[in-house]
Amino acid sequence: MFIALPARLITLLLLQALLLVLTGCTRAPALQTIEGFAQGTTYHITWWSAEAVDNAILQQAVTERFAEIDSALSGYRPDSTIEQFNSRLDTDPHPVGKEIVALVEMARAIHRASRGCYDLTIKPAFDLWGFRKDEFTPPNADALQQTMARVGMDKLITLDQERLRKTLPDLQLDLASIGQGYSVGQIAAVLEQSGVRDYLVEIGGELQTRGHKPGNKPWRVAVEKPIVGERKVEKIITVDQTTPLAVMTSGTYRHYFDQDGVRYSHILDARNGSPVQHNTLSVTVLNADPTAADAWTTALLCLGVEAGKPVADQHGIAALFITADGDALQEHPSAPWQQMQGVQVE
Repeated sequence: MFIALPARLITLLLLQALLLVLTGCTRAPALQTIEGFAQGTTYHITWWSAEAVDNAILQQAVTERFAEIDSALSGYRPDSTIEQFNSRLDTDPHPVGKEIVALVEMARAIHRASRGCYDLTIKPAFDLWGFRKDEFTPPNADALQQTMARVGMDKLITLDQERLRKTLPDLQLDLASIGQGYSVGQIAAVLEQSGVRDYLVEIGGELQTRGHKPGNKPWRVAVEKPIVGERKVEKIITVDQTTPLAVMTSGTYRHYFDQDGVRYSHILDARNGSPVQHNTLSVTVLNADPTAADAWTTALLCLGVEAGKPVADQHGIAALFITADGDALQEHPSAPWQQMQGVQVE
């Protein structure tokens, strides 16, 4: 049986139906996640896109890129490009690829800016102290002096965009202090190549954001309080900008040994080969380039706040130093940190 409806009611029903369609079309897409284990740590990727992007295909691309980076930069794979370079005990030119040469040159610039405190060739001293195998063995002065004769960025020559040469056959490179930041940037690039413009990529606590969460909500990042045995928040960083921003933190409280009432951090000063002894516990850096941010956190932590803050100011690095004053924590922002736009720290 057909029942005729009034024209005004038909119009109202049509408008309601149209409103439901429009509401469904404008509903914010849900957040997608990709997570796993890589580079000896965990990684978490949170993203969304108004365009159709297959999460499974994206995850496969992420896995493949991790494998490529690992084959080039891993210090734990004897077949990686960097370990093959380390194993060649000669002073001949060796091809290592553009990405390793680029990392070396960025590290060399930060090495100079840190007055030699930061150095990719510190690996033999790191091993000597037992940090690599978690077997702490403070060396005697003679052993340390002999080892430090094998350390120095000046002993590594960049020949061109793809080749390096050692001036000492047993020179060793460790890219860990810059490689994780590089990995963050490379995984972010995988997302962007797939059309994703809103994401948070985190690897082992180092991360990069771009854009916003659905509903135009900003990304919020927690900075850990640098206290051993506690997982408390020191700062919340709200990132309200569309361009990429890396948030990187290094701390002396994360990997250390205690002996005879003295704490020995895994952060070594490459000028003397010994763990740093200042009271700076952590440094957080905000930077558009995650690779540079990663290296700068280590360099500035090596220097400590007294020497490091003027360096950060000079080179335009937004850095937050946290120091120990007895049982209290003190914060020391660099001038560029205080001038950051699109970022709120609370």
